Amino acid sequence: MAKPTAPATPDDDRGLNIRALADAAGVSIGTVSRALKNQAGVSDTTRQAILALAETLGYDQARLRPGRSRRVLFLLNRAHTARSANPFYPVVLQGVEEVWSEADGLVSFVVLGPADPVERVLRRHEAQALIAAGYFEPDLLARIRASGLPLAVVDHFDPECFCVNDDNLQGAFAAVRHLIEQGRQRIAMISGPPTHHSIALRAHGYRKALFEAGRLADPDLEITLDPRLHCEPASAAAMRQLLALPRPPDAVFAYNDETAIAAMRACQEAGIAVPDEIAFIGYDDIGAAALAMPPLATVRVDKEELGREAARQLLQGRPVAGERLLPVQLVLRESAGPSSAVAPAAATMGESGP
Repeated sequence: MAKPTAPATPDDDRGLNIRALADAAGVSIGTVSRALKNQAGVSDTTRQAILALAETLGYDQARLRPGRSRRVLFLLNRAHTARSANPFYPVVLQGVEEVWSEADGLVSFVVLGPADPVERVLRRHEAQALIAAGYFEPDLLARIRASGLPLAVVDHFDPECFCVNDDNLQGAFAAVRHLIEQGRQRIAMISGPPTHHSIALRAHGYRKALFEAGRLADPDLEITLDPRLHCEPASAAAMRQLLALPRPPDAVFAYNDETAIAAMRACQEAGIAVPDEIAFIGYDDIGAAALAMPPLATVRVDKEELGREAARQLLQGRPVAGERLLPVQLVLRESAGPSSAVAPAAATMGESGP
């Protein structure tokens, strides 16, 4: 162990944190954690030196309560990074970091794909808890579960895991119902891969709103993005396909904001006025939505709270399998018509449906 150095002054009144103790001891945070927990992988000499230094500096060892994970690994599927930088999950990660840093824990980030050696990756990052964000192939998620580490899933669903999701079904239903109430007659949906839990629910909400309004779903008005293309060209191609119909839509619900913004741009390039000729509502309320021309109506998801809730559950120990649904808000901006407001997407849906 390196010669101890004077620790940095803590930023708050909670005392010395484990990072500062590791810096003072001249060792890694993992080494300090194992020494304080009396775990294997640390020599007796190093362990005794760390314990003595912790006592001298006044480190509060009560922070290392049994069952409380200190190092969480945030996992993102490689598919989510294959296109342009995804603006959704970095905000979820911010929520995780906010809660975890308050508990003096450490957050690491890694991208995983089906061919990656999951066990080796988790061991290399010394993970004590896991947050899997977004879609994961069933086999890949099963291998993550098999690690035996406490796990929370965000923006996806697995019956064997604790999952945190926004109310995708209700959000999509509220968006499409608003377009119906505005008098739009041919409402299209541009969607993503139906294998994704959140996307499938948004598509179901779209169809349910049409059904409850007494409208028959038109398969020509449902377009799935070409998975071979990046988001912007795929969205533009989908919009051009809709515009080429004998009876084009007069409104579009897009499964996310990136898709809606690119589709609006394709309309404008074709000389189609938004929202006069075609109205748009997206989903997620990313930063670019309010800055779009015209500003994009959308369904607001509290992305940071998704991350916070997953982190809070893991800090309490091993979360029980189940699902926590977070409410969403319909944000009405110029792209959907003249009204502008924020309203809870909480209207009651009928019991019958497609």
